Amino acid sequence: MGRKMIDRTGERGKNNFGSEMIIVEYRTNKDIDVYFPKYDWTAKNREYNKFKKSQIKCPYERRIYGVGYLGEGKYKCKENGKATKIYDTWHSMLQRCYSEEYHKKYPTYKDCIVCDEWYNFQNFAKWYYDNYYKVDEERMELDKDILFKHNKIYSPETCIFVPQTINLLFTKRNNDRGESVIGTSPVNGKYVVHCSLINPRTGKSKGGYLGRYNSQEEGFKIYKYYKERNIKEVADYFKDRIPNELYDTLYNYEVEIDD
Repeated sequence: MGRKMIDRTGERGKNNFGSEMIIVEYRTNKDIDVYFPKYDWTAKNREYNKFKKSQIKCPYERRIYGVGYLGEGKYKCKENGKATKIYDTWHSMLQRCYSEEYHKKYPTYKDCIVCDEWYNFQNFAKWYYDNYYKVDEERMELDKDILFKHNKIYSPETCIFVPQTINLLFTKRNNDRGESVIGTSPVNGKYVVHCSLINPRTGKSKGGYLGRYNSQEEGFKIYKYYKERNIKEVADYFKDRIPNELYDTLYNYEVEIDD
């Protein structure tokens, strides 16, 4: 007589993420269905050995910085054992918003958040494929605050892909200026004005010295003029290769004294 199969239906456990698991179907030790009550989701056709070793995962577990999860859908986080470009973009976005280690190095991201919809990798991936484009050899970057100045939320409504050259236009060096307004830094009772100007053809920047002024306000007016002129120059260079929404935002962009 053959050995009688043990029916382990109803057996409970926890996976390595701490999620409760219940065997709801036990056909053989190579074919079981495992239910995750917290997420109302069932992993089908798994091995009992994996269950005992706590190695069964649920795609709705928020494993990425406590908020991100892979979800279910056609978009892959890995191909040939390597993270996909789209997954890297999603992971980096979550890192900027929710990694304490990252905030130690880049404190300006401390107040940034990702919308609930994009916690699900599948939702972000769909938006990515619908909105991604290429410009020559430019590195394309996910931006959240060009269309909406001072925005702190990554979402489908606020984000857009931009060439790195355009993103460089908005790089700020807050440590250099101290308490003075943008574009100025105090030196011996005067305010020195520098404006980093981007060459759109090379993507390189050079620090343009624009003189010394008696007040921050006076210096800011000079900075504002040259910065806005440079933004328009870069916008015109990329005009036919970027979305109209981005071009219009750049061309009408106003540098403000509290930027």
